[in-house]
Amino acid sequence: LTHQAIMAALKYLFYSVAGAFSALFGIFLLSDYGGLGEFKPGGILLPVAEGKKEVVLLAIFLMIMGFGTKAGIFPMHSWLPTAHPEAPAPASAILSGIITKMGILGVIRSIYFVARPQILRGTWVQYAWMTLALITVFMGSMMAYREQKLKKRLAYSTVSQVSYILFGLSLLNRTAFTGAILHVIFHSLAKDTLFMGAGAVIRKSGIRRVDELKGIGRVMPVTIGCFTLASFTLIGIPPTGGFLSKWDICMGALAAGAGIFSWAGPAVLLVSALLTAGYLLPVTVKGFFPGEGFDHSSLEIKEASWKTTLPMIILVLLTLGMGIIPEILLGPVNVLSGMIW
Repeated sequence: LTHQAIMAALKYLFYSVAGAFSALFGIFLLSDYGGLGEFKPGGILLPVAEGKKEVVLLAIFLMIMGFGTKAGIFPMHSWLPTAHPEAPAPASAILSGIITKMGILGVIRSIYFVARPQILRGTWVQYAWMTLALITVFMGSMMAYREQKLKKRLAYSTVSQVSYILFGLSLLNRTAFTGAILHVIFHSLAKDTLFMGAGAVIRKSGIRRVDELKGIGRVMPVTIGCFTLASFTLIGIPPTGGFLSKWDICMGALAAGAGIFSWAGPAVLLVSALLTAGYLLPVTVKGFFPGEGFDHSSLEIKEASWKTTLPMIILVLLTLGMGIIPEILLGPVNVLSGMIW
């Protein structure tokens, strides 16, 4: 228990409370315009809400920002890169793979089960939401590219990748919605693998910086191999599942009729994919190809135990398998999107 860990926990607490207050205030504002006791596909707002559209839009925006805090949207993102480096690797995997998705769930419930996409389409709320999501995608990728601490680099990656999902949801059409839901699943599988790989490397070698990972793949081939395949998923290289989810988000953007965002969105996502390659693949390149004359026997490091490597192998096989046979996921996802659209 260190001072940095305590301060990271307090920062997480403050951001969580601020996000919760924002979402709760939005719910209070909507309490007079709908039966907020239960969710329903297509929304639960009463016709009287049409006459109070500005209040409704403000309430929905507060809910987006409140739940978006848990998902790490700009400017409520900085708890993520602070908390991850101090947390144990298993906790980081849960934070990135699962906890941030609870914010996504709150946004989905708010937009598609309390309000209706038609209420937001073409309003200042949609444009503000898309803007903040794209800023977060690009900023998170840039910060990850510049960061040398391995776990903090992965934390900034989470900031960026989760906002892919938020951008897909903000487009308010079925194709982008499908891509966003798919990316919830594929990002969780890939990022859990990456954090477990980072934890295995740190535990076995004590190395925490990317620029010190030279030759690590020669002595921990399974761990770095799984790290590489998970990286391919986040970059969006076929046949991994990440290619499918990002493709649907981009296709949804082009079909959304969202003005400048219809082409700016795919452009930002493409730049982010290149940056993702730039900050994840050096681990693979440095690990497996340290250069001529490198003596890997000087590294007194062993491969992680099967209890560590087996879960990583299973997760990367799932991302590959569901990328090659997407019907496994598309059936349930299409049922969900069919309830809304």
